Amino acid sequence: MPTELKRLEKKWVIAEAIPQNVDQELSSYSPLLRQLLYNRGVKTGWEAEAYLAGVSPTNQDPFQMSGMDEAVGILHEAISNKHKIAVYGDYDVDGITSSAILYEFFQVFGIEARVYIPDRFDEGYGLNLEAVEQLSSEGMRLIITVDCGISSVVEVARAKELGMKVIISDHHQVPEQLPDADAIINPHRPGDNYPFKELAGVGIAWKLVVAYLQRYPIPNVDPYQWIDLVAIGTVADVAELTGENRCLVKRGLALMQTKPRQSLMSLCQVSRIKIQNINAGDIGFGIGPRLNAAGRLEHANIAYQLLISKDLYEAARYAQELDNINNKRKNLVDESRNIALNKALAADKDQLALFVANEDFHRGLVGLIAQRVVESVYRPTVVGVIDGDSIVCSARSIEEFNLIEGLRHCDGLLEKYGGHPLAGGLTVKTELADAFIERLNDYAKEVLFGLELLPTLKIDKEILLDHLCSEQIPSILHAVDQLEPTGNKNPDALFCSRNCQVLGLRQLKDGKHLKFIVRDGGVQFEAVAWNMGHLYADMSEYIDIAYSIEINEYMGNRTVQFNVKDIKKSTTKQA
Repeated sequence: MPTELKRLEKKWVIAEAIPQNVDQELSSYSPLLRQLLYNRGVKTGWEAEAYLAGVSPTNQDPFQMSGMDEAVGILHEAISNKHKIAVYGDYDVDGITSSAILYEFFQVFGIEARVYIPDRFDEGYGLNLEAVEQLSSEGMRLIITVDCGISSVVEVARAKELGMKVIISDHHQVPEQLPDADAIINPHRPGDNYPFKELAGVGIAWKLVVAYLQRYPIPNVDPYQWIDLVAIGTVADVAELTGENRCLVKRGLALMQTKPRQSLMSLCQVSRIKIQNINAGDIGFGIGPRLNAAGRLEHANIAYQLLISKDLYEAARYAQELDNINNKRKNLVDESRNIALNKALAADKDQLALFVANEDFHRGLVGLIAQRVVESVYRPTVVGVIDGDSIVCSARSIEEFNLIEGLRHCDGLLEKYGGHPLAGGLTVKTELADAFIERLNDYAKEVLFGLELLPTLKIDKEILLDHLCSEQIPSILHAVDQLEPTGNKNPDALFCSRNCQVLGLRQLKDGKHLKFIVRDGGVQFEAVAWNMGHLYADMSEYIDIAYSIEINEYMGNRTVQFNVKDIKKSTTKQA
């Protein structure tokens, strides 16, 4: 652990009380649920009904997407003529779930699609010319990209020269120049009429299947049979769990709980997840990292083969292999994070955007390393691997800084770049690295001038702990459960309480975590604080806590537990 690193303070922003008119509009729900709904932008009765039922508030017709009509026509021609079809996916969970959906969809027609997932290290992200040549030599007549392709101008042109048709399905930001593909499906295209713009790549690939079956229905083939894969890819890609995404994930979780595929059962077993209770958090912190680990350290084909496996023993073998790779991944990230933090903290203190490059970083882990640095210092961070005369980087950002706009500001200094407002990738010549980070910092100073750069905790409600009795907990948990599935832009319910006395403080797992009891008056609850073991020596007797409320199951016992997200020293110590 870097000795110079101080604990990063967090801003607590407590939600305003629900306005009287909205409170009246939502009067059929409990007071707490009304507040929770209002905090998530729900203000009318019909919005509340749609949210709680998991129904999309917008029209979901896939043919509203530009290019969908053309894509379905091309697809139907290829299926009808039994053409050889290649599915070209990305190596992350979004890409492999997209690939698995289309592979199983084509099996319905007796077509064994050629699924091509590039090697992260030898081929990099997106379409590449060697792969296009390879697929042509194998006799492919149609390439469908999933979760990639929107920037592949040269590669698509080559595919067309070789006589192949190309459908691009992607959700990444659209560049100024689009490839000359036969069809492009991306709701971010200018003029696209699809109302929900935040679908993950897997959501768009699935929409292609929905559109095809809508136009050419097949008895007993329901596109919702793949909704579990849509949910996994959407959550693992940290897509917004609002609107249609939340509805798709909610329905996907229900399918997993009632009719799980063999691959998921095997993954849940090695992840110690109860599949009958699986939620979005289990995907985000258990299933997703294991599926992603293959592409980060070895090859994503391991994860893809698991997803399409229907054999118990084969699925168990793949799941165990992924679990082993993920354990190795966690150890490497922990080691590299400390190296990156030490370098970042030794940099110029005036830098708002941090840049760390090292020959020894693992190329598949630089994104995770960058994220860990951001979590520690709350600054946009670029982490790269030095590879000859180039540095291959991943970047992570903060809410106040649009990363992709920052990279566009550095366009002339970069070999290539792409991504989202909060995450991206880039390659820069070693000789231009200093100029790049200087220009990125100049832009960051313009954008971030005068802002207090601290991570924010949005708290739903302040609770007076001494007024909280055990009889109230079931109704609180019921209201909290209504928010599921939770995630990006639809967070877990978060509460805060002040002047809590700390009792029975102890460290867990080699001092990494904390376990204690919080008490106020005659009321007390068990609490756990993950990854806060470093606070043990300086813990105050009275603290303010931000926390979620959950049920802890251990050896058959179920107890109420506060999952503490932040701790502050109480400013008013109780007598």
